[in-house]
Amino acid sequence: MNDRFFPGNDTIDVAVIGGGAAGMMAAIAAAQAGASVTVLEPNAVLGRKLRITGKGRCNVTNDCSAAEVMDNVTKNPRFLTGALYRFTPADVMSFFEERGVPLKTERGRRVFPVSDRAADISRAMEKEMELLGVSVVHTKAVSLRLSESGCTGVRTEDGDLPAKAVIVATGGASYPATGSRGDGYRFAAQAGMKVIPPTPSLIPVVTKENNAPLSGLSLKNVTLRVFRGEKLIFSEMGEMLFTHFGVSGPLVLSASAHMRESMAGYRMFIDLKPALDEATLDARLVSDLKKYAQRDFLNALSDLLPQKLIDPVIALSGIDPRKKAGALTREERRRLGGILKAYPLTPVRFRPIDEAIITSGGVDVSGIHTKTMMSKTVPGLFFAGEVIDVDAYTGGYNLQIAFSTGAAAGKCAAEFAMQKE
Repeated sequence: MNDRFFPGNDTIDVAVIGGGAAGMMAAIAAAQAGASVTVLEPNAVLGRKLRITGKGRCNVTNDCSAAEVMDNVTKNPRFLTGALYRFTPADVMSFFEERGVPLKTERGRRVFPVSDRAADISRAMEKEMELLGVSVVHTKAVSLRLSESGCTGVRTEDGDLPAKAVIVATGGASYPATGSRGDGYRFAAQAGMKVIPPTPSLIPVVTKENNAPLSGLSLKNVTLRVFRGEKLIFSEMGEMLFTHFGVSGPLVLSASAHMRESMAGYRMFIDLKPALDEATLDARLVSDLKKYAQRDFLNALSDLLPQKLIDPVIALSGIDPRKKAGALTREERRRLGGILKAYPLTPVRFRPIDEAIITSGGVDVSGIHTKTMMSKTVPGLFFAGEVIDVDAYTGGYNLQIAFSTGAAAGKCAAEFAMQKE
């Protein structure tokens, strides 16, 4: 790929700011539509954030319908209707498999490359860009070129790049080390567009309780419920993880999308035995306590709980750990069952935004055309990916949004540019 350009070059059709998932897909779609395309990316490599997603495995999408993707979008799902139906999860899967990246579907219909290497996804997109003649310039975009007629290009640290259309695909404010520093919000503000202040989403949660003794404990097939006051705002079964600062893992990340940074009034409860109703759980407790009747209560729960969790559960129950298991009263058994069905945690804050998987907030969707991803007030200015105020649960949905909005922005930017000839 060409990695240089010089001030004074002829005007290109489409400039894409950002070489991540959305930016690369936008560049590919624009080039497929016949446009001349240049991608501006300050990092030495493309797809830097893409390469670390899914713990380096890359959860490419979710093997579901466009409608099901929208069901998992927590912010502005209706805005995405057009983009998701025009470039569906099935289309994303076909795109990569047709370019030599076999995929597999795992639990929760999460789709990964068979190789478990996120770099294979990024390389497939880079190769497609190269085949289509997309230029990549490793420089930092400083500002937009704006005129009364709309957006006319990009000013960079190395000079101006005139363009008939510009796509902003800079990501949000999470993982700043990968280049997502919120530059796109600044570009949108420069163009007079409204920006919803960014907040972390899909992020670990710090709790009041000292969970250091539980650090590293992974819980599977549990249900996490989150209340704000008396209102249940989240309930889902899955996996979660205790850490030295609090809790993380898929359930916690998804729950965080429903929470605000101000944690006043929030309470979390873990149902450690969601498959058992209260009566069935009580029968199980009767059986286990009878089995270990002559042991201290402290040593009678190993069949029921992970070893690390026994001491905290006993402490919450208020039962003497040295009491013989067979001597527990009905009331004590009831208290124990209550803790197993609702192990309490008190969230106090999110971890820093640079630990968030995605950013909630961004360019207000009311200022963007849903079909084209073009600004309603600045002709020739398009947006794609996380820079827009849309976000979803974990499970491949956020990358699907990036690919779908990127494809829509790229195709429509190319059409806009070529109409100006």
